[in-house]
Amino acid sequence: MNRQQAIVVLERALGLSEQIAALADGGDVGQIVRLDLQRRQLLKSARALLHHLDERSRSILREISALNDRTVGLMEHRLRAKGREMDMATVGRRAVAAYASVRMQC
Repeated sequence: MNRQQAIVVLERALGLSEQIAALADGGDVGQIVRLDLQRRQLLKSARALLHHLDERSRSILREISALNDRTVGLMEHRLRAKGREMDMATVGRRAVAAYASVRMQC
């Protein structure tokens, strides 16, 4: 693989990063994991050739990193939201149980 082929591979990895970031908004974790695996394989294949990065490859890697940071942030936000939903469901179940026990006593 020559340097130009490595740039093409990095651009494909960037395209996958864009798809992953878009999916993170919707929370399709299974698809995100599959695409991330493909992206990692592409990055590994380009890494062997790109020990000395030129400006183009550095720019692509910065974009991939920024998209990855955005994706991680979106997924952490979704995780916290799910945690809050679970907490509220637990509170609701406790309230129903408490109401049911009081109602049974009447």
